[in-house]
Amino acid sequence: MIRFSLVCEYDHEFEAWFRSSDDFEVQKKRGFVDCPTCGSSRVDKALMAPAVSTSEKKEKMALAMGDAQRRALEEMKALAAKVRENTDYVGDKFAEEARKIHFGEADARGIYGEATLEEAKDLAEDGVEFMPIPVFPDDRN
Repeated sequence: MIRFSLVCEYDHEFEAWFRSSDDFEVQKKRGFVDCPTCGSSRVDKALMAPAVSTSEKKEKMALAMGDAQRRALEEMKALAAKVRENTDYVGDKFAEEARKIHFGEADARGIYGEATLEEAKDLAEDGVEFMPIPVFPDDRN
């Protein structure tokens, strides 16, 4: 995952995590990236200084989260858990199953699973509505 510093058209700065630069561009194009302050979807990457980490700084960097960020992280974890609880897991067949549902070849239902960036791009081009669910380090066992 890559953390990007972002800025909206009203100069509100915020950060968000993406799997890749291409993932950011796909989500931005589909209108999934919004400013948390004003809701504007006109968002671009802000200039960032590279994050250089030494072994001495790694522990401090891992803990550099304020109360607001901790609350937001917990809310995101709860939302992701709720989505998983109320949908069917289809594993690496996500793109195939989503396409079947979109074209009426399978019963409409909520699903989640894994898809490659290429599969996600193809789904978006086909007009299939979907969104990424964040995966947090403690989600994987």
